This record gives sequence, C-alpha cells and structure tokens, in this order.
Amino acid sequence: MLAAIVTASAVNAVVALLARALADKPDHFGPLNPGSYIFLTAVGIVAGAVGWGVVRRVSKDSQALLRRLVPTVVVVSFVPDFFLFGEGGPVGVAALLVMHVLVALIAVTVYRKVMPLTPE
Repeated sequence: MLAAIVTASAVNAVVALLARALADKPDHFGPLNPGSYIFLTAVGIVAGAVGWGVVRRVSKDSQALLRRLVPTVVVVSFVPDFFLFGEGGPVGVAALLVMHVLVALIAVTVYRKVMPLTPE
C-alpha cells in the first residue's frame, strides 16, 4: 500500500506542478498544495483497499462487481471538486479530476497484485 501512496503522490505532484504553471491563480488553490493532495491520496488509497478487501470477501463475483464499482466511486469522488471552480478555476478543478483517475489506476494496479481477485 505504501508503494501505491508514494507512486500516486509523485504522479499527483507532476499534475499539480503542471496545473500551477497553467492556472491563473496558482498559489491560491489549496488542494494543489502537497500537504493536501498527499494526505487525501493516502486516505483514498487506504479507503479503497478496505473496500476492495470487503468486496473480495463478500461478493461471489468480485471481479464483475469491482469492474462497475471502481469507476462509479471515482466519478462520485469528482462531486466535491466541482464546488471548487470559484477557488481553483477550470485548470485547478481539471487537475483534481485527473488526480482522482490516476490515483485510482495506480491503486487498482497495486490492489490486484496485493489482493488478487479469484475468478468466478
């Protein structure tokens, strides 16, 4: 799990730096500060691991369920970001959305290795 957090945080740092370079008001958007996105990346990856583990245990077809559940959770995680347009503008919010997707891709890759799903 630590590998996922470190990798995702490094990838998010690149996204944040690019967004700050392109944004109108780069220094005023807190979610692109490392303390914010690293913490939330860690929380998201740990929460995702818990969810992944629960689904593995209780679902008869965990692969099929996770194939639907993961994208749904990622899209739902976008909702709070849309309320930040006033503070972060389109570039800041787009960066956050990209971060969500990248964290999910990295986390799922690690979950599959650490907590493999059994085919049904």
